[in-house]
Amino acid sequence: MTETARGRVRVEPGAKRVRGYAGGSLIFDTVAPLLVWEVPYYPAYYVPADDVRAKLEPTGATDRSPSRGTAEILDVVTERGRLAGAARRYPHSPLAGLRDAVRFDWAALDVWLEEDEPVYGHPRDPYTRIDALRSSRHVRVELDGVLLAESTRPTILFETGLPARYYLPLSDVRMELLEPSDNRTLCPYKGWASYWHLVVDGKRYEDYVWTYRTPLPESQQIIGLACFYNEKVDLIVDGRRIDRPKTKFS
Repeated sequence: MTETARGRVRVEPGAKRVRGYAGGSLIFDTVAPLLVWEVPYYPAYYVPADDVRAKLEPTGATDRSPSRGTAEILDVVTERGRLAGAARRYPHSPLAGLRDAVRFDWAALDVWLEEDEPVYGHPRDPYTRIDALRSSRHVRVELDGVLLAESTRPTILFETGLPARYYLPLSDVRMELLEPSDNRTLCPYKGWASYWHLVVDGKRYEDYVWTYRTPLPESQQIIGLACFYNEKVDLIVDGRRIDRPKTKFS
């Protein structure tokens, strides 16, 4: 059953076994996780309190959410140490499903497992699908009239809720316009992304281009390819200029 509050938070039961570890200690083990969309882009896991193995100690601090209610902030205590403020619960939430559940801070745990496979960054959204398809479409990438890349062998990645992304071989990219960035981001579907800045006519555009050097198995088709933010550059596909989409990356 789906539960919502004020149209902003959605709660659904998950079907996967989910476990979390910190410092080698099992923090929780559940076959009845809750998927909670606190933001529109992806869910968080909430764990039934009966499936928590670590000790939870109230800190006395609280945090108020207009949709979930007041959270009690908890320390997570194991025989190996204490994770300060790493969990919270909403005992009086207007969302009944959350009242007996615990939310753990993702970054506070070392390992999250869905079944027996690690998951990175955040839970996989059951309504998100990724398809990476090789193509022979003619793709030009420009910024302020300057050609950045041109290819007739893109791999197009279709991801639910995002515009199609055109991943191009590095040999089809003007690499002299790219400057390495220290930025890295983590996607649970694709893995770790590394970035480049664009330098065009003496102006630097930070983190406009990225690549997955060691993508996760389901995204192997894009290994080592470069992608530009559709939201920030001009794409001309088969001679037709694509409107820049409006997304959270705009």
